[in-house]
Amino acid sequence: QAQAGWLQHDFGHLSVFSKSKWNHWVHKFVIGHLKGAPASWWNHLHFQHHAKPNCFRKDPDVNMHPLFFALGKTLSVELGVQKKKFMPYNHQHKYFFIIGPPALVPLYFQWYIFYFAIQRKQWVDLAWMLSFYIRFFLTYLPLLGVKGILGLHLLVRFIESNWFVWVTQMNHIPMHIDYDKNMDWFSTQLQATCNVHQSFFNDWFSGHLNFQIEHHLFPTMPRHNYWK
Repeated sequence: QAQAGWLQHDFGHLSVFSKSKWNHWVHKFVIGHLKGAPASWWNHLHFQHHAKPNCFRKDPDVNMHPLFFALGKTLSVELGVQKKKFMPYNHQHKYFFIIGPPALVPLYFQWYIFYFAIQRKQWVDLAWMLSFYIRFFLTYLPLLGVKGILGLHLLVRFIESNWFVWVTQMNHIPMHIDYDKNMDWFSTQLQATCNVHQSFFNDWFSGHLNFQIEHHLFPTMPRHNYWK
């Protein structure tokens, strides 16, 4: 599931086939049938992220500030001056492991993707999503039963969520987070991204998103070329 996530990311960025429509078609299959999520939902969120990375109120990836976490030095100081208390931020490095990685995919994404597809009438995406669940249930129901298949699905999403959050946060959250300052595009991308050491494991584990700087500067570049 995690590797399928990195694969759909490639198709979503039109970096596999030379024709955009081929990337869009296969993207719907990979994220829909192999992962059970709508391509339109991913596009809607991810394109905003690439346009304004780490810009509060414009990058959906940092919307967890200030409801759960205090992100970035500038925004954290602002909260302190205003004396706004949403969570015990001085302990966020502890409860991150409870709220962040384990909960994102199995609790939040799991219901929101259906809400998104139905609300926006993305019926093709919804059909692809349902094909994932039909295949999943037909495959494992005879082997595990109803309780077993629900447990398996929750376990897979729990592990995948930890994997996904670690990869996506380690190359953005350490960087500057603030309101949109209307900087030039190039500077905005560099200010919000950092790379992680290259190794065979890191390349595989992160889907080559350890080269986050290169990915944000050249988002349609095939991932195997980042290191060049």
